[in-house]
Amino acid sequence: MTPDGLRTLFLFEALDRDKLEWLAERGRVEHRPAGSAVFAEGEPATCFFVMLRGAVALSRRLHGDDIEISRTDHRGVYAGAVQSYLGDRVEQVYQHSLRALVDTDFFVLPADEFATAVRTWFPMALHLLEGLFFGARASSVLLGERERLIALGSLSAGLTHELNNPAAAAVRATAALRERVAGMRHKLAMIADGRLDGSRLRALVELQDAAVERAAEAPQLAALAATDAEDGLADWLDEHGVQGAWDLSPTLVSGGIDARWLAAVGEAVGAENLEAAVRWIAYSVDTELLMGEIDDAVGRVSDLVGAARQYAQLDRAPQQTVDVHELLDATLVMLQAKVPPGVRLVKEYDRGLPRIPAFAAELNQVWTNLLDNALGAMDGSGTLTVRTRGDGRHLLVEVGDTGHGIPPEVRPRIFEPFFTTKPVGEGTGLGLDISYRIVVNRHRGDIRVESRPGDTRFVVCLPLTGPEEEGPEEEGPDEGAADRVASAKGGQ
Repeated sequence: MTPDGLRTLFLFEALDRDKLEWLAERGRVEHRPAGSAVFAEGEPATCFFVMLRGAVALSRRLHGDDIEISRTDHRGVYAGAVQSYLGDRVEQVYQHSLRALVDTDFFVLPADEFATAVRTWFPMALHLLEGLFFGARASSVLLGERERLIALGSLSAGLTHELNNPAAAAVRATAALRERVAGMRHKLAMIADGRLDGSRLRALVELQDAAVERAAEAPQLAALAATDAEDGLADWLDEHGVQGAWDLSPTLVSGGIDARWLAAVGEAVGAENLEAAVRWIAYSVDTELLMGEIDDAVGRVSDLVGAARQYAQLDRAPQQTVDVHELLDATLVMLQAKVPPGVRLVKEYDRGLPRIPAFAAELNQVWTNLLDNALGAMDGSGTLTVRTRGDGRHLLVEVGDTGHGIPPEVRPRIFEPFFTTKPVGEGTGLGLDISYRIVVNRHRGDIRVESRPGDTRFVVCLPLTGPEEEGPEEEGPDEGAADRVASAKGGQ
């Protein structure tokens, strides 16, 4: 590699002739065929690589899976031993794996030579970089842990609150059921003490079975209609000498029992046994209704646990083909306790959208951050809108709120790490930065924001095809700077 050739790379374009010659003498050009590994994560970081032509993909190993972080064909991007100037203060191994997507050429500089160049040529920059690296790493670790703990605590509190309601309902219904069963045993003794002959007892049992079936299929009456039905049935019971009619009629009406049906009970058991039979039937109906309540409560608990499993994705592959609506619904369930009574939730889903390949657990983190920010912006009242749509090549997820909006002077900085408009101690400024990295770097998508007072919308744009199905990303003429930033963040 000649000094003039090195000057065409953005990393070296400002160096003087002597430094370029020094690099040319110590570096070399290496070729990697398409599909081959340039270096692997965990190996000793022996070289610094600058791409001359071709395309590469950067990945990391996570729980046994290779997770692609970025891919590019931008000339001059670099990776490898970018932290060799820190010496033995950090472990000098490759933090990522780099793979050539097509036939690719690199300018390769040994790690110790690269470290010597940085220390000798840029002593002031070296101190600044050291301070930035160690300071940012410490801050990122502390704030990242705090962000995750706060999110975990919030979601756990919400989930336990949601679980408590059906669990408490099941406990109450179980206690009431125990009382009803005890009453049924008492009435059974009264009915079966010999006052009823075999045929009447059999008829009563058949009526009991019919009452249970009616209770299981009974329609839900409107409040006024239910009151009228209870009043009419109570009058009938009073006329036939049944004590406590006002206590019995609500249960019987809830089970679909009317006066005509009770008249059939009287004919079957005789007028002298009507009250005991009616109470026996009421206990049966009430027992069936209570078992229905328990079944509904346990079903709600099961649904909440299912939503938590869908949200966490702990028992599933990191990358899978997912229905985005299932992920959104799971996240909304997890955040339900944080939705104030004054906030109206509107879901506008295009159910015709296809399933897409994605990292489900990470997308759930994006939805959590966007929904939490939207709820915080509305100060307890407004409309939260979650909308999905497609444009032919992408699936779009929109989270909108009617809050105070994002000021124009703040909008360009909202995706910067550690930038937050929340009061001190309430925000870390990492939520949108993490969301941006997940959407853009991990899913090859985009995240946009439109905001004015009363109408703020974050739009997440996800490709319908997975990262592994796409070629190198094409860049526009003004994307070089962004690519350099991405390379610097993903280096080594």
